[in-house]
Amino acid sequence: MEISQLKNFLAVLEHGAISQAAQQLGVAQPALSQSIARMEKSLGVKLFERSRSGALPTAAALAIADDVKSGLFRLDEATRKARATRKGLAGSLAIGLVSSALFDVLPKALHNVRRHAPDLEITLKEMGNDELASALELGMVDIGLMHAPVKVAGHMYEKILRRDRLVAAVPTTLARYMPSEIDLARIAEIGLVMYPQDQLPVFYAGITDGIRKAGHKVKINMHANRTLTVMACVAGGMGIGLLPSWIRTLDFPGVTFLEISDSHHLPDFDLVAICSAKSVAAMDLLFADV
Repeated sequence: MEISQLKNFLAVLEHGAISQAAQQLGVAQPALSQSIARMEKSLGVKLFERSRSGALPTAAALAIADDVKSGLFRLDEATRKARATRKGLAGSLAIGLVSSALFDVLPKALHNVRRHAPDLEITLKEMGNDELASALELGMVDIGLMHAPVKVAGHMYEKILRRDRLVAAVPTTLARYMPSEIDLARIAEIGLVMYPQDQLPVFYAGITDGIRKAGHKVKINMHANRTLTVMACVAGGMGIGLLPSWIRTLDFPGVTFLEISDSHHLPDFDLVAICSAKSVAAMDLLFADV
């Protein structure tokens, strides 16, 4: 039997009349009658008793109805999954991410997956920016949520997810004696807790060059390779961290966030999604509302 015959059978069963089923299916009544007749011949049973009032299902028709519905449903599901897989919206997807993507961006992306691509199995891998660039190049992750600017070899696609200005994470023991803002001169005097240079080389250079252009010497007290580690060091009085403004949504004991009065000397801290061509559809779905 052909799939079209099964669909025709269910339409006649639902409407109880060849004419109404034909109208719904958009086919001629004689063609629909012939399709039902071929199905009856194939099964060796009569499926409908035809009369002027309509088409009454026989016991044989009622007996197979649930199986036909179930079979067509599974076929439709298989077709949908196959098409979704071809578009990169089913199967597995490995997402590598820096810690700042955990806030706001990732929850929205996972909500979009559950709503629009429930067959997509997500694996999350938290990494540093430099690790993530290598993982993308080697195909270890399909999409990278990372800080820009960054160089990733190969033909990649990029989407800006969030653009943050920098704020100062200051030890609360110092901040209580300060106004609501701090300038680069005071930051340079106290010294910085910074991400390692090899982790974010362009960002690192942007900060150090900006401080120098503002007329101050760069003093780096300590390096820390994760945002929460930077804040822990700040809380311990090791210096001031320059962090993206989303960080103000967190309450970290011992750390106070202050605006930087002359922040125009400093770079923004962009969060981007990067992927190869095969994952563009998935990236667009995950971050459709960005």
